[in-house]
Amino acid sequence: MPASVSPPQRALNIVELTSRLRQRAQDLGFDLCGVCPALTPGGLHRFAKWLDAGYAGEMKFLDELAHAHETPGYVLDGARSLVILAMNYNPSRGSSIAAQAGEGRVANYAVGADYHDVIHDRLKQLRDWLHEHAPGAAVRGVVDSAPLMEREFAQLAGLGWIGKNTLLLNRRLGSWFFLAVLLTDLELQYDAPTEVDHCGTCTACLEACPTDAFVAPYVLDARKCISYLTIEHRSTIPVELRSGMEDWIFGCDVCQEVCPWNNHAPASREDTLRLERTGATSDLCELLQLSEVEFRERFRGTPLWRAKRRGLLRNAAIVLGNQRHAAAVPVLTQALDDEEPLIRAAAAWALGQIGGQSALQALRNRRHVETTKDVRGEIKAAIAQGNGEASFTAFTKEQSSEND
Repeated sequence: MPASVSPPQRALNIVELTSRLRQRAQDLGFDLCGVCPALTPGGLHRFAKWLDAGYAGEMKFLDELAHAHETPGYVLDGARSLVILAMNYNPSRGSSIAAQAGEGRVANYAVGADYHDVIHDRLKQLRDWLHEHAPGAAVRGVVDSAPLMEREFAQLAGLGWIGKNTLLLNRRLGSWFFLAVLLTDLELQYDAPTEVDHCGTCTACLEACPTDAFVAPYVLDARKCISYLTIEHRSTIPVELRSGMEDWIFGCDVCQEVCPWNNHAPASREDTLRLERTGATSDLCELLQLSEVEFRERFRGTPLWRAKRRGLLRNAAIVLGNQRHAAAVPVLTQALDDEEPLIRAAAAWALGQIGGQSALQALRNRRHVETTKDVRGEIKAAIAQGNGEASFTAFTKEQSSEND
């Protein structure tokens, strides 16, 4: 054989291929790797029941793709094996940094670079490695972009159990990690599923939720979840849930922070996921003054981009209202003139919560020029709130005489 020609690689058997695949995943920065067959997920009936109860809220795409969750074959035709991967994002500081007056908190996972970009790059490298060692194999990597019940498959692959807060829990990493999946039509060596629920009698996550979003253990009503409200919910946040948002402007970590399994979870070894580019807390008055162009320049390529300007500024106004932050009245007054009705409505509510003559005068001034019905309703309620409950009846009588 000529020296310039490499000898053909010996075909790896299932055990060898799977073992080397695990090692390659670890080398690429994945903290956990488990393998399971591409079966119909065991929790499919619970998912269907959850959808029927309306707990998905405005996430209509879940209903539209419900049928696709029946088999991984919808994601990769002929899929036989799923490689479930986890990447730790636990910040070295542990729990989220507390917000000061005028600041809003951002969930830990959203502090650094966009995890989709980080993980997709590693998945591509892992896919290429598998193609190299198993030529002709069909392989696809996904991160939050396909109808897969990742947590169910992760449990089947032995990575952990689904906790009472509906998150996957691992004895070593807790719940501070992202999940990704590599699908292939190859048969690999499968791991034993996790069959023990280590939550025991603990109910810390259920009791700590500020909006009582857990209908029961293992059942989350997303419509009440702060993460859903601040990111996926595109319209006005229900009044009864606003105070429960507390200081959160993007996501929420409460049910993870109180989980005992996270007490000793190691810090992430992935610097890009710990880089505080957007900050664990944000200056709310600064956010409220961002134009669309400024918002794009600051948040494009970060997780916060998903909320869009209208959503993030809405959240900022609500948090300022929760904090009764009087110093924010001038900025909230300016926000009453924003071109986006969702932001104007949230600013009006916040001014009503803060109260005081300046806030009330700003609301009265805007009331005379506001043309959007929902915003007018928020302004009326805010003025009544700012005047005190005793004045509410008199105020509503006054308003009933107006020709809206």
